[in-house]
Amino acid sequence: MTLNTSELKDILAFAVSLSHRAGDLILEGSKAIRTAAGQGVGEKKNAVDLVTEWDVKVEEMIKREVAAAYPSFKFMGEESYSSGDRQPLTDEPTFCVDPIDGTTNFVHGFPYVCVSIGLILGKVPVLGVIRNPFLNQTYSALKGHGAFLNETSRLPLYPPAPLPSLSSAIIGSEWGSDRSDSIINAKARSFMRLAADGRSVPGGKMAHALRSIGSAAMNYALVSSGALDIYWEIGCWPWDVCAGMIIATESGAMVSGGPNDGSVPSVINEAVLTGRKYIVVRAIQGTSTESGADAQRRIIKEYYETVEDWEAS
Repeated sequence: MTLNTSELKDILAFAVSLSHRAGDLILEGSKAIRTAAGQGVGEKKNAVDLVTEWDVKVEEMIKREVAAAYPSFKFMGEESYSSGDRQPLTDEPTFCVDPIDGTTNFVHGFPYVCVSIGLILGKVPVLGVIRNPFLNQTYSALKGHGAFLNETSRLPLYPPAPLPSLSSAIIGSEWGSDRSDSIINAKARSFMRLAADGRSVPGGKMAHALRSIGSAAMNYALVSSGALDIYWEIGCWPWDVCAGMIIATESGAMVSGGPNDGSVPSVINEAVLTGRKYIVVRAIQGTSTESGADAQRRIIKEYYETVEDWEAS
């Protein structure tokens, strides 16, 4: 199936509207969970059950609305996958949804929580919407038509600045859910080299800052806006990054995957979308001796030379 520009614009408008309804449901769920916690529902098992309940509620609402509006489209969602609905990715139009990205934040009321709605066509993202209802922010993009905050402010929000090296960067990365010995130590060593002073720690880059906000989609959105220079993570799933990938690329950012061999695909492809190893670098101002794209490739190469690699569980 092919979709023309007019059809894709209609789908984007539908996804934006749907993200607002999903966002309202997320706010309702966050209030309910925190109220329950205040009434003594504090055991981890109960918290997990409550989060799953609202994850499912939000995804079921989105899935129902998608089925009504676009009955021939396929659907890929975090909760659907978890419950065993694991259809292979095809060339057909496929909504790719994370109903609540940043579930730990959701439980605690930390305001980096979002719904992520992407559309995949020909096995690559073509449009995406990320809605953070806590901050009233909606990031959106359609392939070839730019990326926007709240549909009016074009991304990035400010003219791209140069990025000489990792030492000048503010970097987003996450501890993730897999805290097993080998992986947590690989992450810790990677974070140490990124943060450390190279005069005393071999390979240290002394980056300006490392940030962990707890949401893959929001990390992509922040790189798209220019607030983060880089985001890197191993272990995410397509629904975590689908919408973010198209928003990022339409903002001028460069998106790539693994392994850490320094290669950078010129376009997002199926291997990058499903590879579970992700890096994105914001738009960079070129110089008389280096284009912005070459600077992005240089930064990715430097990053991969600094951090360790592992296989996602």
